[in-house]
Amino acid sequence: MSGAVEAKLAELGLTLPEVVPPLAAYQPAVRSGAYVFTAGQLPMVKGSLPVTGKVGAEVSAEQAKELAATCALNALAAVKSVAGDLDRIARVVKVVGFVASAPDFTGQPGVLNGASELLGEVLGDRGVHARSAVGVAVLPLDAPVEVEIQVELLPDA
Repeated sequence: MSGAVEAKLAELGLTLPEVVPPLAAYQPAVRSGAYVFTAGQLPMVKGSLPVTGKVGAEVSAEQAKELAATCALNALAAVKSVAGDLDRIARVVKVVGFVASAPDFTGQPGVLNGASELLGEVLGDRGVHARSAVGVAVLPLDAPVEVEIQVELLPDA
């Protein structure tokens, strides 16, 4: 069954990207026991942000939802970098998302559905998770969205 998660990504027309290099003094993901914790992942595509600005102002909620899915895809790449194989994911435990929001924007949960829905499509029941969706004033590089995930791995064979 090795490669089933990446096969599902391909079926959805998605490709696992290269791990986004850190912007500062941290690692994209670390493993502690059976868990992998990712750093916050920006919606980088081939080394740059496709759009910048605040959600509810320069960026629409629908655009931001798509960007949150890109963040989740980048987070999966970070998980693979330390787990070796995405098929080792037992479940996604927690998703935390930050939305750079215009002062009157209150649709953060809908934006983060982009990440949650992608994880569900790719991982099925293993993608069901707890989540926080937080509105913030600004994110690194003026990104509209940032997502981090925590996953539990299957026991080592």
